[in-house]
Order: sequence, then structure tokens, then C-alpha cells
Amino acid sequence: MEKKYFLDVVINKEKLSDGSDVFVSLCPSLGIASQGKDTDEAMKMIKEAVELYLEEMPEAYEDLDARKNELPTFSIIEVKKNDKDACVVR
Repeated sequence: MEKKYFLDVVINKEKLSDGSDVFVSLCPSLGIASQGKDTDEAMKMIKEAVELYLEEMPEAYEDLDARKNELPTFSIIEVKKNDKDACVVR
């Protein structure tokens, strides 16, 4: 019987040192990251990275089973910059 797993993926747009854009994809559940030139490629690359990781580390499925009923947590923090302090995080 085939078992399905749903993993969170976060994609952020970042700048390379040459100024060009890159889209970094992260799967926090497994601690795996990849990248692509656009969001579609970043998603394709993270799927491939996850498949390869699970192929090499099948015991990671046990961790996924243990956390299958946990909902992902997403939060936003406020960061302010003022003239006196470098930044204030709340």
C-alpha cells in the first residue's frame, strides 16, 4: 500500500552577489533546501531533493509519521530600524 506524505515548502526570492534573482526553496520538515531561477524551477528542484534525501535516508519516514498530525507553524516578526539602534526585533 502506498502512503502519502504532505510536506511544507517555503520559497523565498533572494539576490545573488551578481545582483540576479534566485528562488530558494526550503522544506523545514526535513531541513532540505534547493533553488531555481523561478518559483516553478525552485519547486521542481526541492521535490527532487526531497525524493533523493528520502531514498538515501528512509528512516526519515519515521519522523514524518510521528509528526503527521502536527500543523505547520508560521509566524511573522516585526523588525524596525531607527537612527540610534541598528534594529529592534519584536
